[in-house]
Amino acid sequence: MIWANGKISHVEALSGAANTPGTTYLLAGSDSRADGGVYDDGTEGARTDTIMVLHVPDSGPSALISLPRDSYAEIPGFSPSKLNSAYSWGGAPLLVQTVEGMTGLTIDHYVEVGLAGIEQIVDAVGGVELCLDYDVDDPKSELVWAAGCHVADGKTAIAFSRMRYSDPQGDIGRAERQRQLISAVSAKLQDKSIVVKPTMQTALIDAGLGAVTVDDGTGIIDIGKLALAFRSANGADGITGTPPISTIDYRPGNVGSTVLLDPDLSPQFWKDIQDGTLPPGPVGGMPQS
Repeated sequence: MIWANGKISHVEALSGAANTPGTTYLLAGSDSRADGGVYDDGTEGARTDTIMVLHVPDSGPSALISLPRDSYAEIPGFSPSKLNSAYSWGGAPLLVQTVEGMTGLTIDHYVEVGLAGIEQIVDAVGGVELCLDYDVDDPKSELVWAAGCHVADGKTAIAFSRMRYSDPQGDIGRAERQRQLISAVSAKLQDKSIVVKPTMQTALIDAGLGAVTVDDGTGIIDIGKLALAFRSANGADGITGTPPISTIDYRPGNVGSTVLLDPDLSPQFWKDIQDGTLPPGPVGGMPQS
């Protein structure tokens, strides 16, 4: 544990806002363009293609909620823009503040994972089975996929989780595939045979923690609790999905196409997540016409 704890990188991230009930994790999948990860555009610098809120209430089901990266958001100190702009403009601290403003939840732990690290983890477990019910040949993400379920290596898994231009649901479909990938990796890690495979254990810890950056107050025990909460949220008694969405093509000013979270339903949604009063199962998804 001492060795593993020493491999974790730390960053100032938390806002110091007053605590809210339960425990809330902000999970960000970053792509620095310098870490060897697959990318789907020509943008330089760091981006967050994956943004998730994992909440464990004092009582009730744990919830894993994907925030579309193109969600229209109020960003402290800047004009409203797409959610992932907060990370580009102010790194982890500004992303935390922005998500706190969107959800009303105080972030207790910030965990950022480099996409290249995810690729290494998938390879370390021997690949994972992923499913998609249509053919894809997407040059931007480099995903080539025949409809059905296939065992994907690390590079393919990253492309699978990043592709959106060939997805009829765009950013919403991508969020669903990202949760599928994480669930597949989690299931592979529950294989009890890993206990008697020290070489695989070392490779997993090395690949996993080497890719992780957390806030200054988070250590290996907190990451262990995060893993248990993740498993709970993805289980039959957990909640997964997105917040209520009004439209996936909201175009305010010169920001371009954004995802507009429902301004009427979202506040109560986040309160129910915090209080643990939502029933288990999927939530959100594509808006209903």
